Amino acid sequence: MRADRLVSLVLLLRQRGRMTAGQLAGELEVSARTVLRDVEALSTAGIPLYADRGRHGGFSLLPGLRTELTGLNHDEALALLTAGSGRGTKVFGLGTALASAMRKVVDALPEGHRASLDDAATRFLVEPETDLLSRRLVPEEAASAVMGQVRQAVLTGHRLRFHYAAPEREPRWHTVDPIGLVTVRGRTYLLAIKAGKDRTYRVSRMMTAAVLPERAQRPDQVDLDRIWTERSAQFLAENHLQVLVRVNPTRREELLNTVRAVRAEESEADGWVRLDVDFEDLRHAVWAVWQLDTDAEVLAPDSLRTALRDRAEAVAGRYRA
Repeated sequence: MRADRLVSLVLLLRQRGRMTAGQLAGELEVSARTVLRDVEALSTAGIPLYADRGRHGGFSLLPGLRTELTGLNHDEALALLTAGSGRGTKVFGLGTALASAMRKVVDALPEGHRASLDDAATRFLVEPETDLLSRRLVPEEAASAVMGQVRQAVLTGHRLRFHYAAPEREPRWHTVDPIGLVTVRGRTYLLAIKAGKDRTYRVSRMMTAAVLPERAQRPDQVDLDRIWTERSAQFLAENHLQVLVRVNPTRREELLNTVRAVRAEESEADGWVRLDVDFEDLRHAVWAVWQLDTDAEVLAPDSLRTALRDRAEAVAGRYRA
């Protein structure tokens, strides 16, 4: 909404001083022309805004009154600022809204309080894009229009209709009663009810979505944590390949990063670790164990041992020539 954008523009100038139209446009995710129109509207409304011409020019705000938010202590404010760097709001399509809220919180803090938080917030990094092994972590992202419709249906309690592309299937239309949204490891899922049955959909696979006028048939109160735990357990029970594998302890974490669930774990006399784990399917298991080379040995099932042997023989045959 334009009103929120105008407030954010004023807060940006209060906190950072002089900014160019391009800088403001980047922060507010609009065009430079829109920024110029907003500046003109604010000036007309009596906001003490002025422009500096020239190469190093930009827009500035004359000193004005400030409302202090004294109810937050240092740690509470810092928690809000660092939480804003996490991925949850990006996944749910709320990144811009959170940035705007953070500017308002910072602007309302006392001057001395705000200065110390500016430095403190730069000392914490939440969910970076790469880990220590330089593996890039790329969360799935749904189209903003789709995410907006899904979020609206969940919050307003209306039915949702969407076009869904499940793996290896033709896209289909679904009409559901949405319960809630859950984000796990960069993936966002819609928990819903369809024809009286529990359903879970990955939002990134929705091609289009629309909120319907009918009210959703769903419980008034919801415990998403409990529902997610139950559905995860059911999914694992219905869709998995159970594998018994020995692994060099130096590669244990690497293996665990690829499995879907760990059923049991015990140390063996030679120092290796025996794990009872679940993979999505045979293809997933072959890929994961193959990465460990000779630092892993599959004990069961035989289908996986055979698949690994066949792959090894095929590779050896290619390089033998």
